[in-house]
Amino acid sequence: MISRIQATEIRAALQGTKAVILLGPRQVGKTTLLQNLFQDDDVLWLNGDEADTRDMLEQPNATRLKAVIGKHKLLVIDEAQRISNIGLCLKIIVDQIKTVKVIATGSSSFDLANKIKEPLTGRKQEFQLFPVSFGEMTAHHGLLTEKRLLEQRLIYGYYPEAVTTPDQARSIIKSLADSYLYKDILIWENIKKPQKLEKLIQALAFQIGSEVSFNELGQHCGIDKGTVEHYIDILERAFVVFTLPSFGRNLRNELKKSKKIYFHDNGIRNAVINQFSPLASRNDTGALWENFVISERMKKNRYQNVVYNRYFWRTTAQQEIDYLEENNGEISAWEFKWNEKKKVKFPLTFTKAYAPGKTLTVSPANLEEFVL
Repeated sequence: MISRIQATEIRAALQGTKAVILLGPRQVGKTTLLQNLFQDDDVLWLNGDEADTRDMLEQPNATRLKAVIGKHKLLVIDEAQRISNIGLCLKIIVDQIKTVKVIATGSSSFDLANKIKEPLTGRKQEFQLFPVSFGEMTAHHGLLTEKRLLEQRLIYGYYPEAVTTPDQARSIIKSLADSYLYKDILIWENIKKPQKLEKLIQALAFQIGSEVSFNELGQHCGIDKGTVEHYIDILERAFVVFTLPSFGRNLRNELKKSKKIYFHDNGIRNAVINQFSPLASRNDTGALWENFVISERMKKNRYQNVVYNRYFWRTTAQQEIDYLEENNGEISAWEFKWNEKKKVKFPLTFTKAYAPGKTLTVSPANLEEFVL
């Protein structure tokens, strides 16, 4: 069994009086984590995907909720974003049924978060679960073993089922992408032209590691810039992609409003374009490596409760740095190279202007310095 980093913090959070909210995409392991964590506890499990559960909880009051919960000491509501008034439901439990601890999981930040924001002010502690991380797999079977599997991870990613059944990883991740990326998102947003969203996701998949233009994406997909921005916002809130803005302060030729968009999981990215070829026969290995290490860094920072501003840097003269972090005014800079022998020089223009506290090239040889 792969131990998840968030498990200890989630159990500790239940010692307090707040509702615990666990967010993350479907099939990322939220339910499995909780089942393993509370297998010996007195738990009532409810699922918002089930119609009778929704009917029971959508018009909550303390009397009804006490009857539903009975003598159980812990209530877990999976896929809580499917339940209208879930925020009010959780608020009543926290305020009026103090003998019960409650955990709600959701597969979208926008749906669940919007419904709980106002009623649960000061009454919730929120966690986010990503696909399995390099750090979790290193703890599971050792650094050397995990580094030997890097090519597998760059192609098939870290979704738990793809990790635990590697011989079926391709079909698993393809099925997951087809069922989750499109169907759930389309239902949530009532999108009437799903082929446009699918085309946009594919365009983003081909452009990882590159700056994106919303105007150009719109022209390619046959939608306007505003719709592109809306769809990308949906994809971010559904934990499919995340955005990295450009960094610029002092230099006239810096790109100050550009963005790069990455996928939370390499396997999902490759499934979107149906590209699972070995690295030796691909022309996007550098982009895959960049996507992989940035997403792993984000997991590490989130799990360690570290909040840094994240950027990339580029000038109109094509000088660039893959990734920056800023913390209390101090800047650190990294370049990512799959080829360990490739030499990298950080642009003198950048180092003179910003005097970064750290500069490092991240390759498979020293990956652990960046993500552990």
